Amino acid sequence: MGESATRFSADGEVYLDVCSLCQDVAVQQGWVREGLPVSPALQQPFRRRKSLWTSLIGARPAEQQPVVEEPLLRRLSEDEMARVEAAELFNATTFRRTVNGVAKALGEPRVSILPLSGVTGEMVITFAWDISWYQYRVTPEAAQPVRLEERGHDADEIDALFTAWNAHLEPDGRVMPDLARL
Repeated sequence: MGESATRFSADGEVYLDVCSLCQDVAVQQGWVREGLPVSPALQQPFRRRKSLWTSLIGARPAEQQPVVEEPLLRRLSEDEMARVEAAELFNATTFRRTVNGVAKALGEPRVSILPLSGVTGEMVITFAWDISWYQYRVTPEAAQPVRLEERGHDADEIDALFTAWNAHLEPDGRVMPDLARL
């Protein structure tokens, strides 16, 4: 009572009042403050439109290829499984198009998928070129599981913790963790 609250939404439809002490937590979880301009494209998973030819002949677009085929998944460690899940969540967002567009202009990036310290299950995906870098936080349980955390112009600005380059970008823009094939 008497406390000022700001309305936030986790899904873009239902809004909740959040006290001033908890607003940072809401933002970290990917909630959007009421009244802020947010592109609806960022809230929706990436969907490719059917071409005229595809709609005329009734062909269905190919399903999204998994990051790792099913038989290999049974042999992955927990760390590798977390990297695969983070990559799949990232690949389902429009951020994939952003990174792929930058890669077309600047060349192939160095990519890392690493866990944050603690038991939250959050992962950080970093893309680095010589003159630009992007860092995304992946929180699997959040309403908006992938969000842009930081970006910059000099790859030397990236914290050394996030420079273990253990993934790569496919030509179609999908992030693929580098896993040992058994």
